[in-house]
Amino acid sequence: MSATRAADAADFRGPLDISRAATVVLDGRDTVVGWSPAATALLGYSPREAAGRPLSAFLVPLPADGTLPAASDRPATPGAPAPSGPPARPGPGPPPTGHEIRLARHRDGHELLVVTTLCPLAGAGDGGGAGDGAPGRVLVAAELGELRQWESRLALLQGLATQSPVGLAIYDTDLRLTWSNTAYEREIGKPLAEYLGMRADELYSGGRFVTPGYPSTLDAVMHHVIDTGEPILDLHFQGIPPSDPGAEHLWSCSYYRLEDAHGHVFGLCEDAFDISDRQRAQQRLALLVEVGRRIGTVLDVVTTAEEIAEVTVPEFAAAVRVDIARVTVMSGELPATGSPAAMDLLRVGEHSVDPAAADAAEPLHPGAPGSPVDRYPPVAYPPGSPQDRSLASGGLVLDDNVLVVPLRVGGSVLGLVTFVRSPRPRVSGRPLAHGPATTFDNGEVALADELAARAAVCIDNARRFTRERSASLALQRQLLPHHVPPQSAVDIAYRYLPSDDVTGVGGDWFDVIPLSGTRVGLVVGDVVGHGLQAAATMGRLRTSVRAFAQLDMAPDELLTRLDDLVGQPLEERQGPRDGPPSDAYDELTTGATCLYAVYDPVSRRCVMARAGHLPPAVVHPDGQVTFPDLPAGPPLGLGGLPFESMEIELPVGSLLALFTDGLVEARDHDIDQGLDALGRVLGTPAASLDELCDRAVSALVPDATTADDTALLLARTRQLDESQVAEWELPAEAVTVGRARELATGRLAAWGLEELSFATELVVSELVTNAVRYGGGPLRLRLIRDRTLLCEVADTGHTSPHLRHSAEDDEGGRGLFIVAQLVQRWGTRYTPAGKTIWTEQAFPPAEFD
Repeated sequence: MSATRAADAADFRGPLDISRAATVVLDGRDTVVGWSPAATALLGYSPREAAGRPLSAFLVPLPADGTLPAASDRPATPGAPAPSGPPARPGPGPPPTGHEIRLARHRDGHELLVVTTLCPLAGAGDGGGAGDGAPGRVLVAAELGELRQWESRLALLQGLATQSPVGLAIYDTDLRLTWSNTAYEREIGKPLAEYLGMRADELYSGGRFVTPGYPSTLDAVMHHVIDTGEPILDLHFQGIPPSDPGAEHLWSCSYYRLEDAHGHVFGLCEDAFDISDRQRAQQRLALLVEVGRRIGTVLDVVTTAEEIAEVTVPEFAAAVRVDIARVTVMSGELPATGSPAAMDLLRVGEHSVDPAAADAAEPLHPGAPGSPVDRYPPVAYPPGSPQDRSLASGGLVLDDNVLVVPLRVGGSVLGLVTFVRSPRPRVSGRPLAHGPATTFDNGEVALADELAARAAVCIDNARRFTRERSASLALQRQLLPHHVPPQSAVDIAYRYLPSDDVTGVGGDWFDVIPLSGTRVGLVVGDVVGHGLQAAATMGRLRTSVRAFAQLDMAPDELLTRLDDLVGQPLEERQGPRDGPPSDAYDELTTGATCLYAVYDPVSRRCVMARAGHLPPAVVHPDGQVTFPDLPAGPPLGLGGLPFESMEIELPVGSLLALFTDGLVEARDHDIDQGLDALGRVLGTPAASLDELCDRAVSALVPDATTADDTALLLARTRQLDESQVAEWELPAEAVTVGRARELATGRLAAWGLEELSFATELVVSELVTNAVRYGGGPLRLRLIRDRTLLCEVADTGHTSPHLRHSAEDDEGGRGLFIVAQLVQRWGTRYTPAGKTIWTEQAFPPAEFD
């Protein structure tokens, strides 16, 4: 039978009810004189068969040992197999109060347990004096199992009424309360008699249903159940119970209609279970999920602190303040451990829904009076304040409605988070999301500790990133040119933009290198990757390029040497190497790109070569922009292909633009579009190179931040005046030495540099003599009057002179040593036709002035 049918056919009378139980009328000798139809149904005997027989023929006492035949309390089923197992089983336990358990014999032979009770008839006395056949007592009997089941139902009803944690209430069709259990009384806070007959909306006048898709009022929901008979389960009701007027609760409610045995509707039943704790646990879990989603979105200490305040107001507190150590905010360092007074805190995050709640956070106060109010004001806490106690102990402090939690990472405290609950239950006419509670319970304290722990990890990650980025930027600034000295060959302007905070510091670099013969070397490069390693690698490459350039190497030879250095096998490199190979120097240098160009202001010739880098832009004096078809060598460290140089002649006033891919490549356009845009900007006349640099950066990097570093180097070419250069071709003969001295002193006299004649005669004499003896003709002597006096002697030999100290008995070897003492610098420059020995001499002080 289904549960619905069983409920429809339910008999609410007890098994021993006289109207339904087996009834036997006995005389004074326990002889049956009356037999009810229910007794026939129970034992199988008809009234005629039972009348006149002793009661013992049907009912016998239980055995003395309390054991019973197997299945003796179950009727035999026709055709059923005989029961197996032990022949006897324990007794049925103690009889119900005022009753006796007996063993009954059915007419068909099986035995069953019954519960009996005896009731004397009026006028029969104690039954002892009743005559034969005169009714003396009535015996009422019922099956033990049926009675046990009935008692279980009674116990269930009693438990629901007095012990169940679920609130039960019965309302009539007018929605007036007619009964409630003990749990419901506790919710109301009064005995049933005081609120009996009240309507539900009177008991919870400010409550409402919050489950979507259902009416919001108690009246509407109850009328719907009474009218339709459809039960409603797990409907969430939010309100303030009379027993706890200071807090808002949430109940899970169910409603079903009540009918009597004849189907007449007489009301409905309400089941209500307080799920406020479960809701708060779910809200705390949701807040943790939201914190994990919204905190730490960027690697910035201040942004992370602001996110902490925003995500916890008003869901967890009415006001939140986040104070971080100054060294952590500014430089990404861990604060020093010590007394609370030693920690210098800055207010970097603050959020509040109510000024009164924010005021409750005092004794928070700014730093010294009169201090300038900046973006992150300093804060100080008086001794004994919750914040001071938290800093001193390193643990959280709960003081009334203020909860202070330290931001701990390892053994260090990065700062404090102060949560403040509003002392008022409502703000601007609406309750706070955390409810009107003004303090933090144990669960909320644990939640705050977990929130602070997660926030501390995010702040520590941001702090580490800030520290590495600051170190990388500092290293990069130290390695990049601080000041480019004026050059006779070109006018220079440059711009460098580091990459954004998300990507990190990159390895782009540029340099302007003065070379012999008033030439200038222009270089720009890019290192793969970002961060401190990339900045350090950039410094190594820039230093190597500068060293090779000082040796007057041709661009293709310089890139070849640089490629060999980068591609040098790991085991051949000098110096210790720590860390796995993925952190090694070669992992960053391999794939680096470089463009190197040398411009000679005497010949107006420019020689350039590139290693995987973008070609330069050349802007002619008429505004025409071209990108030379410079042979593209492989990136550094890959090897396999030689580097090739290209030589071009540049008119005076031409513009060379060297740049990295960060300037012309972006997410929203490719390199070709960037090159076209750069060409349009460079082709537009500008008042100065600095203005042209600003235009190019503004047009191609409008936000001033990119995912890659940006370097731009502009050089406008010059040409030395013919009056500044004197050049002669001489034969490789002994008499040439004297002729060279005469030419040099004559030109110095014409330039007004007679004061340098003596030293210059010695220099020319020694260099020409060496060229005649060890080189080959024809010889070339060139004097250049620029910022210094340059003297060059070229021959067709390829032997390199060496400076050495001669012994006292040596007849030669002192000439080059004497030359080195007379000049500022000297060196050797190799050309396809031979070599050139050059020297530089400073002008006399009067000429300098």
